[in-house]
Amino acid sequence: MRTTRDRIRHTLGFEIIGLVMFAPLASLAFGHDLFEMGLMALVGSIIATLWNYAYNLLFDHAMLRLRGDVRKTTVIRVFHALLFEGGLLLLFLPMIAWHLGISLWDAFVMDIAMSAFYLCYAFLYNLAYDRIFPIPNPTAQPE
Repeated sequence: MRTTRDRIRHTLGFEIIGLVMFAPLASLAFGHDLFEMGLMALVGSIIATLWNYAYNLLFDHAMLRLRGDVRKTTVIRVFHALLFEGGLLLLFLPMIAWHLGISLWDAFVMDIAMSAFYLCYAFLYNLAYDRIFPIPNPTAQPE
């Protein structure tokens, strides 16, 4: 399994790169100013960072228990990303509606678009991360 230090590097890299890409794209796509979308993205990033750490730790423990290994196949990687984004959707939706002063439905539509972006991004980021920083001993216990 990955160490705590590796998990922190993974999470911070994911969030920083995601913020730099997402805020300007969201501002253009949704017609809100960059500051509003950046602030929303930053708060969302904090929520996502906490969720990311907890979710990945729980997912790896489940993988180790069920499969005896934490390496993910493409199918497991897709399942992993979908579950992560579904949980984040539930956590983030009320904040979007409140911050932007929009209806829950509009926030839901916006959140679905954000989830689609981050779903693709999460898949590609995690695939690249696993190749750049391979798991040294997939059956070892965490720190």
